[in-house]
Amino acid sequence: MALIVQKYGGSSVSDVEAIKRVAKRIVETRNAGHKLVVVVSAMGDTTDELLDTAAQITDNAPEREMDILLTAGERISMSLLSMAINELGVPAQAFTGAQAGIHTTSAYGRAQITGMVPERVARSISEGQVAIVAGFQGISDDDDVTTLGRGGSDTTAVALAAALHADVCEIYTDVDGLFSADPRIVAKAHRLRSISTEETLELAAHGAKILHLRAVEFARRYKVPLHVRSSFSEKEGTWISDRPASPALKGLVPDAAFLDPKEGQMEQPIISGIAHDRGQDKITVAGVPNHPGRAAMVFQTIAAAGANIDMIVQNIPVADPTRANITFTIPEADAQVALDALESAKDEIGFKEVRYNPNIGKLSLVGTGMRTNPGVAARLFAALSEAGINIDLISSSEIRLSIVTKLDDLDRAVAVVHSAFGLDAEVSEAVVYAGTGR
Repeated sequence: MALIVQKYGGSSVSDVEAIKRVAKRIVETRNAGHKLVVVVSAMGDTTDELLDTAAQITDNAPEREMDILLTAGERISMSLLSMAINELGVPAQAFTGAQAGIHTTSAYGRAQITGMVPERVARSISEGQVAIVAGFQGISDDDDVTTLGRGGSDTTAVALAAALHADVCEIYTDVDGLFSADPRIVAKAHRLRSISTEETLELAAHGAKILHLRAVEFARRYKVPLHVRSSFSEKEGTWISDRPASPALKGLVPDAAFLDPKEGQMEQPIISGIAHDRGQDKITVAGVPNHPGRAAMVFQTIAAAGANIDMIVQNIPVADPTRANITFTIPEADAQVALDALESAKDEIGFKEVRYNPNIGKLSLVGTGMRTNPGVAARLFAALSEAGINIDLISSSEIRLSIVTKLDDLDRAVAVVHSAFGLDAEVSEAVVYAGTGR
């Protein structure tokens, strides 16, 4: 018997028939002898509809009231799913984030989990019930409802799995697992049977959309094994962990999950996957005085505006070594506040101008094999060169190599590099059952 936490995204519970299908899957797993906790997102486009409704009333909704509103979507789906499971003859009980003991900060819309006290959830499963928990939400020290922001339901599920010492946290979506590239761009992308948390973190951080970065960080910190799979098929998904699966999960997870990751490294490809990101812009602060502390002033200004930085490159023009150009990429949502902050600090910092380019895309190669295999960069650059694709910026870590190119060239770059590193499957393995990939 295993203790399993399952998370179902909005596309998996989009309507009544989808909820019934999920309920049947849950009951089958429970009847196989396993204990179950289920985390559920809002149905389909419910959250977007709630946002649209609020926008019809006000352009400046209080954050506290917005969090109360947006948590309604998960409460609807959790209660309906609980009803569907009970209808199949299995006892189930639904819990809000507060009832499940998910304690958070008071940062409405982007709260962080500060503690987990899932006493009622533990009691429910010990009594033989299936516990259904509303994702994306918690309660602050002031007893106010909060939401966890983007990827909140994934984070809820992993946090519950950690607190309950679950054998696995299954993330159900509408594709059959993690793929070597986005199957919408690379038709012959192959499903990854298993992958390390380190590689998954890099993929999530650099554009892969199936798992959210916060959830993967939580899983790695608390050693929670993840199994990403589709709620629309019975196929095995992708096992994400740095240790072998519990024997109690036999038949539920890929056979590769039971292998010692260290022993299997010899057979691992150099590159596990390719992530891409269309949501970044490029900013160049040109003519910065080439004095100690001026680069710090640039990034302190951006940090004070609440903007995040990704890639950074500094160069000193030969024509004027007294000045430097600092180029960085930034999430497009943060670009305008960063530009405004820099313009306000222009006289203080002493730079000449700011250049802005929103038409960029980022491609990232990820693989632990990069540590011991030379020539990865050479092969990447050769493949892009042969395709006539120019490189704008380059950055790397121990297991990642990222480049920035023109946005119009990004999809072609992903496909070219995927083939150059031998990642193409002989036949297409990817099916997007609900059209979103989440």
